[in-house]
Parts: sequence; structure tokens; C-alpha cells
Amino acid sequence: MVENERLRQEMRRCEAELQELRTKPAGPCPGCEHSQESAQLRDKLSQLQLEMAESKGMLSELNLEVQQKTDRLAEVELRLKDCLAEKAQEEERLSRRLRDSHETIASLRAQSPPVKYVIKTVEVESSKTKQALSESQARNQHLQEQVAMQRQVLKEMEQQLQSSHQLTARLRAQIAMYESELERAHGQMLEEMQSLEEDKNRAIEEAFARAQVEMKAVHENLAGVRTNLLTLQPALRTLTNDYNGLKRQVRGFPLLLQEALRSVKAEIGQAIEEVNSNNQELLRKYRRELQLRKKCHNELVRLKGNIRVIARVRPVTKEDGEGPEATNAVTFDADDDSIIHLLHKGKPVSFELDKVFSPQASQQDVFQEVQALVTSCIDGFNVCIFAYGQTGAGKTYTMEGTAENPGINQRALQLLFSEVQEKASDWEYTITVSAAEIYNEVLRDLLGKEPQEKLEIRLCPDGSGQLYVPGLTEFQVQSVDDINKVFEFGHTNRTTEFTNLNEHSSRSHALLIVTVRGVDCSTGLRTTGKLNLVDLAGSERVGKSGAEGSRLREAQHINKSLSALGDVIAALRSRQGHVPFRNSKLTYLLQDSLSGDSKTLMVVQVSPVEKNTSETLYSLKFAERVRSVELGPGLRRAELGSWSSQEHLEWEPACQTPQPSARAHSAPSSGTSSRPGSIRRKLQPSA
Repeated sequence: MVENERLRQEMRRCEAELQELRTKPAGPCPGCEHSQESAQLRDKLSQLQLEMAESKGMLSELNLEVQQKTDRLAEVELRLKDCLAEKAQEEERLSRRLRDSHETIASLRAQSPPVKYVIKTVEVESSKTKQALSESQARNQHLQEQVAMQRQVLKEMEQQLQSSHQLTARLRAQIAMYESELERAHGQMLEEMQSLEEDKNRAIEEAFARAQVEMKAVHENLAGVRTNLLTLQPALRTLTNDYNGLKRQVRGFPLLLQEALRSVKAEIGQAIEEVNSNNQELLRKYRRELQLRKKCHNELVRLKGNIRVIARVRPVTKEDGEGPEATNAVTFDADDDSIIHLLHKGKPVSFELDKVFSPQASQQDVFQEVQALVTSCIDGFNVCIFAYGQTGAGKTYTMEGTAENPGINQRALQLLFSEVQEKASDWEYTITVSAAEIYNEVLRDLLGKEPQEKLEIRLCPDGSGQLYVPGLTEFQVQSVDDINKVFEFGHTNRTTEFTNLNEHSSRSHALLIVTVRGVDCSTGLRTTGKLNLVDLAGSERVGKSGAEGSRLREAQHINKSLSALGDVIAALRSRQGHVPFRNSKLTYLLQDSLSGDSKTLMVVQVSPVEKNTSETLYSLKFAERVRSVELGPGLRRAELGSWSSQEHLEWEPACQTPQPSARAHSAPSSGTSSRPGSIRRKLQPSA
């Protein structure tokens, strides 16, 4: 009944509104789109009126400006008239004086000549007349000049008057143009107002027609509402029952929601615990597998020998000449790739090494043999790879190679970059490179600003026993291009010279020092590994190399350092308590690589021709002695930053190279090539 009463009141209100609409005079209905258009048109009309007002204001300003210029022109004309009147008066006065002067002259000429006895008096009067005449002529000249000046002023005033007339004509033309534009704008405004009025009337008529149509629709809707009222009462009862049922269900909804949330929280907590336990188990397995892999790798390297020795025989070239001395004196064992045979003075001599490469072996074949040591450097071990042999045996080719076929140095760094990229998700690595050479027992920085400056080898002040070189330049490399720049720059500063055995003989020991620092992102473990790549100078007899003067001193220093290296190998082989590392800068700098906490590989370069069998025999004997040396287990440089497990690792602090306060003066050296400035600008030392 209440709902019916409400609907009756709504019906009465609708009838009252309908009655008001019938009695309301025809006019623009509110909210009609035509009324909005009419309002927009009114706004546009008001804007046009404002523009017309602005145009009128501009026109009044222009009229005022024209009036001011006309007044100024009138003043100029008045002044010009005054000037002309004054000029006429002055001309009349001057002409009058000129006439008087002419009359005086004429009267003087018309007078009869005086008698002879008064001739002196006449002369006196004649001189006065002449003076008066000259004065009159001077005044006449002055007056003529003034007349000319006045004429010039008059001409200028006439020109100004003409320009003023022209300006007045232009202003009048502009005024006429503005008046025409104003009339045209006024006509357009009247036309637009008339069209707006027509649009307004048409919109009003259309709105009235639509209102009638809508009123008819309202009547029809009202009839439909009346019919629907009769069917609403049963639906209202059904809705009331549904509402009461929903209300009862809503009262129990909070309890159901709390119970559901409690069960979901329990399930989520259980899932989180399971995930944590799985993560802990995976982390333990990862650490165990990591240690197992490193243990197996180190065991493999240890089984192969801490100091491994491989030999590489270069092919016979045209530089070896022809004849009996250029015949091949080296043969290989077809069943064992670690045996090499040398025919020396008609007697065969056999040597057993870890690996022997024939002349047909490629650079990649040699690098595969040393690849495991490079991986050890990434894991935090000190590694040394050095090439030994006589001059011209191919040491530099094996270590450096060519641009098309790179050697161990560049391939090792490329392998480091590939390994770093593979472990990028778990490890963060930093690779730095230094290059040095030992020339005449003087250590020099090949990447420094002064390559000839002498450097010294020092012990770390932290008591760890590690060695470092104060002032040695260190570059951080991040790509193969950086490696090529470092190699190019270091190669230009390398000391080479011509000898009888080699056109470009290396007269110094070159060392490429690569430091790899890594951080495990998951465990915080820090590792530091150092890779020493050494290209030793050529070993040969002084007499055979043809060295003289400075070349002789170089050969003596080279042989001395290589002899010191042999003494160190002998001391290590016989397990002496004292190893003479300090007898040479070479052995002292390689102490970290030849002691018991490193992994070392020696590449013996062999010349196969008959004339070099003495040097080949000496090199292979030295290689056998080196192979028999046994070092202790490799010690890994690792620092445990944060690791929750109780796994134990060997640890030794890595020596940080302090920066020296002052560098020593460079030592003079003959045969040292100059350093190009362009390469130095390409390389910037790492922080």
C-alpha cells in the first residue's frame, strides 16, 4: 500500500509537470543542443562585436595620429610662409641698396671733370668713391651669398613640404583602406547576425517540435507505468522475501570469511616453509657440487703435475737455408705423443715430456692443452704459462700469434671473458691486465707513461709473503677490443733487435699479468687469481748469435737470467731448503708461479733443423729437469664474505698493490723502440 501511494504521488507530480509544460509558453528548452548552439553563436557574436570595437579603437587612434601629423604639417607650412616673407623682405632691401649704389655710381660718372689746378682734390674724392664702391660690392657679394643660402633653405623646405604632402597622401590612402575594411567587416557582421537569428528561430522551432514529440512519449510512458503498477505488487513480495534471505546469509558471512582466511594463511605458510626448505636444500647441493667440481678439477691438474712441460716443434722455413745444416733432426713417436727423438751428432736422443706438438699442430691445439689452467685462474689460483727456447724457435708466435691466428695470450683472455659471461648470473668478475719486461736485469712497465723507467719488486707489507711491483700500470679490460689495444701498446714498447739467428729477436723477457677477481652473488665468496703469461728471451750461445757491444751485454744478461731459472729448478727438484729466487729479476718476479702454491706450465719451443741441435738438446734437457720438479698442492686465494654453512676453504689474503709515492728514474737502454702517443691516448688505466 505504501508503494502504491508513492506511485500515485509520483503520477500526480508527473501530471503537474505535464500541465506546466502545456501552460508554459514556447521558448528554448533547457539542455537542448540548439540552445547550446544558440549560446555559442551569441558568444561568437559578442566576440565579433569586441573585435569590431577594437577595430574602431584602432581607427580612432589612426585618425588621431593623422590629425596630429596634419597639425604638424600646418605648423611647418606657417613657418615656411614666414621664412618666405622674411626672404622677400630681405631681397627687397638688398635690391633697394643695390639700386642706390648703382645710382651713386652713375651720378659720380656723370659729373664733369674738375679743372687742372684742383686735380689732387678730385683724386682724393675719387679714392673715397672707390672705397665706397668696393664696400658696396662686398655688401652686394655678402647679400648674394645670403640670397643663395636662403634659396637653399627654401629648396629644402619645399622638399620637406613635398615629403609631408606624400606622407599625408599615404595616410589618407591607409585611412580609406581601413574605412573600406571596416565597412566590409560591418557588412559581414550584419550578415552573420542575420544568419544567427535565422538559425536561432529554426532551432527554436525544431526544439518545440521535439518537445511535443517527447511530451507524447511521456504520456505513453505514463500509461505504461500505470499498467506496470498492477504487476509490481507480486514482484515486490518476491523481492522482499529474497532480501530477507540475503540478509540472514550476510549475518553469517564474516564467520565464513574468517575461517576461509585462516585456512588460506595456513596453506600459504606451509607452502613458504616448503619453498624455504627446498631453497636451502638446493643451496647445499649447489655448494657441494661447486666444491666437488673444483676438487675434481684441481685433482686433475695435480695428477698431471703442478709443473707441466709441453714441447712444440716449429716447421722448417726458408730462413733456415738449404743444405745438410737445414735438414730435419727431430722425429716423433707414432704411438706416444709425449715422446720426442733428436738426432744429435749422429746419435738419437729421446726425451719424455707431458705433451709434444708436431709442426702441423695449430694454435688451437696448443691452447686446448693449457685451457684447464686458465679455468683454475678463474677459480682463484695462481697460474703461470711461459715459453722457453732458443731465438727463432717460435716462442713469441706461440704466446702472441698473429691477428689472424692469435696465440695463448689472446685466447686465454677470450676464454676468461667467455667463462665470465657464462657465470654472469652467479658471479661478478673484474679482469685487469699489466704488461712488463725485464731488459738487462731492469724491470720496465710496457704500459706506463715512461716505459724506460726502472721498477722494483717488493714484498707486500701485510706479511702475506706475496710480491708486487710498485708503480706497475694496470688496465681493466672488458672486451676483446680492449685486449687488442693492450697487446698493441705493449708490443710497440717491447725491446727487439736483429741477430744472426732472428731478424726480430726478443731481447727481453715479456710478462703479461692478468688478475681475475670474482664475487659469488649467492654466498659472498671472493676469489683472486693471477695468470702470468711469460715470453722469455731467446737462449743461444753468444758466438752463434753474433752479438757485439750492447747486443753482447743483452745476451749475457739473458743467459744469466735463464741460468738463474735453471738454478731455481734444480733447487726445487732436489728439495733444497733455500731456493735462489733472488739471483735474477726473472726468477724473483716468478716466485709466486714457481713456488708450492701455484700451477705452472712450460712450453718448450724446438727448432727442428740440424744446425740448431745443440740448443735444442739443451732446451729439451732443461725441460726434463723442470718436469721432474714436484710442487705442493695449489692454494686457492678465496675470502669467505658470508656463508651460512660450515664448509672449510683454504684462504690466503691477496696482496693489494699499494700506489708508490714516487717512481724511480728511467734507466737508459739501447735498442728500445719509442712509444706512440696515439695508443697511449686510447688506453686509460683502471681505477
